[in-house]
Amino acid sequence: QVQLVESGGGLVQAGGSLRLSCAASGRTFSSLTMGWFRQAPGKEREFVAADSWSGVGTYYADSVKGRFTISRDNAKNTVYLQMNSLKPEDTAVYYCAATHTNLVVTTRGGYAYWGQGTQVIVSS
Repeated sequence: QVQLVESGGGLVQAGGSLRLSCAASGRTFSSLTMGWFRQAPGKEREFVAADSWSGVGTYYADSVKGRFTISRDNAKNTVYLQMNSLKPEDTAVYYCAATHTNLVVTTRGGYAYWGQGTQVIVSS
């Protein structure tokens, strides 16, 4: 079992930056593929970014490519989402997700574990 706790959300002006963190419990963090998703009001939860533990690489949604960066610190059991050049359309609840695979996973159904989410609001 893996438990995930997100932090770092908040209110920021357009063009600003935020860094989200997701702390994972358990001893298997280094073998987890980690992902970030987001859900805006009235919309489906959508993929944002993913990072495979196996070094396969990272993957981003087109809407955030070049602005967001996913990274991980295995010593701290933590994955981060650095968000730069934020836009009002980035406003959403951001969720951290994890699964035991060596692949980069971009689908919601591919993740076994989810955090509770952290709110990000970008004002114009």
